Amino acid sequence: MKQKLKSFFRDNHLIKLASLNSISIVIRVLTGFITSKFIAIFVGPSGMALVGNLRDFMTSAQVFSTLGLYNGIIKYVAEFKADVRELSKTVSTTFYLLIISSLIVGAYCFFQAQYLNDALFTNEHNYVHIIKILAVALPFYSMKTFVFAVLNGLSKQKKLLFITILSQILGVIINVFLIWKFQLSGALIHIAAVEIVLCLITLFSVSKFWKATSFISLKKIKLKSIKNLSAFSIMALFSATVLPMISVLIRNHIIDNLGEASAGYWVAMGRISNYYLMFISSLMTLYILPRFAAIYTHFEFRKEVWNFYKTIVPIFALGLFIIYLCRHLIIKVIFTKEFIHVEELFLWQLLGDFLKVLSMVVSYQFLAKKMLWHYMLSEIFSVILLYFASIYLIDVFGLKGVVIAHFIDYLLYYMLLLAIFYRPLFGKQKED
Repeated sequence: MKQKLKSFFRDNHLIKLASLNSISIVIRVLTGFITSKFIAIFVGPSGMALVGNLRDFMTSAQVFSTLGLYNGIIKYVAEFKADVRELSKTVSTTFYLLIISSLIVGAYCFFQAQYLNDALFTNEHNYVHIIKILAVALPFYSMKTFVFAVLNGLSKQKKLLFITILSQILGVIINVFLIWKFQLSGALIHIAAVEIVLCLITLFSVSKFWKATSFISLKKIKLKSIKNLSAFSIMALFSATVLPMISVLIRNHIIDNLGEASAGYWVAMGRISNYYLMFISSLMTLYILPRFAAIYTHFEFRKEVWNFYKTIVPIFALGLFIIYLCRHLIIKVIFTKEFIHVEELFLWQLLGDFLKVLSMVVSYQFLAKKMLWHYMLSEIFSVILLYFASIYLIDVFGLKGVVIAHFIDYLLYYMLLLAIFYRPLFGKQKED
């Protein structure tokens, strides 16, 4: 039994990658804890709500600047890495698309900074200069994303994780300094400008990558490559537009009805959630998406899903249980006593996140197989349900209502996914 267990851990690629990925995640969580602590001390719950709004906007702007092509680049680089000609077409096409789109989105943000400021922060706050910094940083973000996606598609996970760890350490040093020096403005400046630094670190770390620039040429841009990538772009742009917008609307509803501090508590709960979800989400990007892109049978799809459920989900569930038991300590360590009200949000948030992970594994098949309409309809169902459930339950249960809505949303979303993929996951089939 002992030898069998050793063999399982030695031969299971998912376990190996998860172990390697864990180093990066631990560092990211530690740097996140430090950042959250400084925000809690120097900015407070009210300021955290404004930080949340800028982060949501930045997420949308970044996805638009890359046209949502990150997952598409991974898929086609992984698929064509043995075919130099097709790989060159994909790399060239995506490189120039990202450059053009990031310059357009950056120019819009720069020249419409006042309008965006009023929409994000209201007339009471003037952070136009920060939005302009974010605009300048967008092309740098696009370049970093391009390099990351190509490395991921080429299965250079070790190099990717090394860059990520280095970026996290340097990023938190800059963030802490800015928050200490400029408080809320410093936190916002970091969100807007850090991608410039991270891009330079990435390009320096992959100097050998420039030897591959011969693959990149205007002559190699192909309409077929654009067509292949369009489904990924539509899916990502939809999520980048709708999900952050729903978050801002829900957050503003909380501010209007419960106050900025309550909105800050919800953002704080979201930050904690993001810390432990980093492990799963990054592992899915590193392993699940490239793996799903490379398989073509229901049998293999089912095998990968159940392998993830058996290997990773029990560990994740145990981690959630420990987090719930330690919730009071976690709040004290990450934030301050001002955030003690976050404790009442943990149960429903954790339950919802458990269902979210179960859903994410299956839903990556939408991306891997370009199931555009299935993706769109299921996402529309999810965001509409989340918004109206949140508004109704906030009015009934107060702030706790927003995390109850989170749980209900992912419960019904997961049920919908199981219905869509019923045959591949549960139907009779034989190994192909």
